[in-house]
Amino acid sequence: MAVYTEVSFAQAAELLDRLQLGRLRTLEGCSSGIENTNYFATTDRGDYVLTLFERLNFEQLPFYLRLMKHLAQSGVIVPDPAADAAGNLVHPVQGKPAAVVNRLRGACELKPGPAHCAQVGAALAHMHLAGQSFGMAQAHLRGLGWWNDTVPLILPHASAAQSALLQSELGYQNALAATAEWAALPRGPIHADLFRDNVMFESTSDGAPLLSGFFDFYFAGVDTLLFDIAVTLNDWCVQLPQAQTDPDCSHALLEAYDRVRPLSAQERRFLPDALRASALRFWISRLWDWHLPRQASMLKPHDPGRFELALRERVAHPLTMEQLAL
Repeated sequence: MAVYTEVSFAQAAELLDRLQLGRLRTLEGCSSGIENTNYFATTDRGDYVLTLFERLNFEQLPFYLRLMKHLAQSGVIVPDPAADAAGNLVHPVQGKPAAVVNRLRGACELKPGPAHCAQVGAALAHMHLAGQSFGMAQAHLRGLGWWNDTVPLILPHASAAQSALLQSELGYQNALAATAEWAALPRGPIHADLFRDNVMFESTSDGAPLLSGFFDFYFAGVDTLLFDIAVTLNDWCVQLPQAQTDPDCSHALLEAYDRVRPLSAQERRFLPDALRASALRFWISRLWDWHLPRQASMLKPHDPGRFELALRERVAHPLTMEQLAL
């Protein structure tokens, strides 16, 4: 995750000591991701991740961190934010809000199969159920309002064909969101970014994968739960680089989710539309980061072409529950 703000060893050591997390031994900047400044920190008590937030502010952050704390205390395997003596989860570093969480064990699985996808689906459903008792509310900041604000900024950088697709799909999603049926879909806190690189797996003694946690809740917000499912399907259950649906992985993820939290008839009906919405959201954000990047050490913006392909695939070949026998 890109380094925008340099943090010295001494600054990190002081914060970790104040949080009673031990004496700092190593500090390493992270190069994956593009939103925040992240460091891996190892102390004599354990491994942690120090995050400085480059876009979120001191007022917004309590929602994300309290949600993570709530989920961790509810038995969902997510990082648990460290509190100071006063109970604060947000800590100032270099004038910016920061947080420290425990580092999850294992590694990301970038070529998942049905066994991985089933565990991700079940974990997402458990998160959605646990989130229903979370007492705070904050809008999903990368939702439809953000899409409407951002598309005009990226249209000058798009080809004629891309511009036409962006505007037509945005119009479709605005019309869909205005319907009473869409508004009635189950809502709650969503992760909104449950990609392959945000989930960790360990290997069991027999070599089978075991989900050891998921992280990076800093796009979370209150939105339709179906949108969260669609985001996850569009990353975990497609064949890259063409973004074609992987039916076995899709079936495994949705079946496992449905066993934990049964999907409503309306959620089943609107799955194809949610998949289109998810593809549009990430195509917009990747175009924005690609054409209007911020300066950062170790920055690696993602290729937006993947989600252009995903959107075209979801429009041309809608994925229905009936196709998956669910």
